[in-house]
Amino acid sequence: MVHEPNNWGRFGPDDQRGTLNLLTPDVVLDALRGARTGQVLSLAMPIRGATSSPAPTTVPHLRGRPLPQHFMSVDGGDYAAGARPVGAGLRVADDALIVTCHGTTTHMDALCHMWSGDELYNGHPAARVRSYGATRCGIEQVGGVVARGLLFDVPRHLGLDHLLAGFRIPAELLEEIATPRPGDVAVIRTGWPLVWQRSPEEYWSGQPGLSADAGRWLAAHDVSVVACDNAAVGGLNPRGLADEDLADDLHLILLHRHGVHLVEMLWLEELGAEARAEFVFVAAPLRIEGGTGSPITPLAIL
Repeated sequence: MVHEPNNWGRFGPDDQRGTLNLLTPDVVLDALRGARTGQVLSLAMPIRGATSSPAPTTVPHLRGRPLPQHFMSVDGGDYAAGARPVGAGLRVADDALIVTCHGTTTHMDALCHMWSGDELYNGHPAARVRSYGATRCGIEQVGGVVARGLLFDVPRHLGLDHLLAGFRIPAELLEEIATPRPGDVAVIRTGWPLVWQRSPEEYWSGQPGLSADAGRWLAAHDVSVVACDNAAVGGLNPRGLADEDLADDLHLILLHRHGVHLVEMLWLEELGAEARAEFVFVAAPLRIEGGTGSPITPLAIL
């Protein structure tokens, strides 16, 4: 049982969507009114290449995680670059994609992704998470997310290109930048993906991220989603792990206790360059039944 402040039971004993329940039709319609120019920006990292190509290693990822693999099919069985004839002079190329979501590409975490003890978010039994999928709190419960996006461009606020690896963003700094409304998607820019372009080894030396008190501050403001351009929302040490204990772990604070879905490994440089704090955020995970997460392509509509 969770004993510190949480959202368990708030949306009913059977709830599996957490603060996404705050995205009522009125809230969604209000968010859509925030579009001004109609410009659409992708906030996703690219997925590149196959095992025979160095391309996947050119995209930021956590060390040691299986990289996404993209294959082209000539005849439906031979995965190599090319196309197959289908008659009347037409040719068709097919694709196969293998993706390990967490730590390798832009993705959303389901509420079944992490827990402590024997209960998932809202008291659902953790035993329902099995090798064939989670029968509670899977990613298919999300549906689509349309909300007001609120950009917290922390390095720009501090006059930096990117935060340093050991920096943990305090709640007071977020409060200086903006105050979210219930249902907002809080988008946190650290600028850390820029480091990959300079040195993968430096990228793997650790990562900046939210502090535990910043996570609690966002949860207290009823955000529907927390999205970040780093690999874990919270910070990481050189071993790719969080240093916080269980009480202060960002995934447990947000996913497990408050039912706030997480989006990780965004690309926010174009959005940051627009200097727009508010925008329409749109995203939908793949409908993977029982999935602990899904690759997504979030969009910012300005």
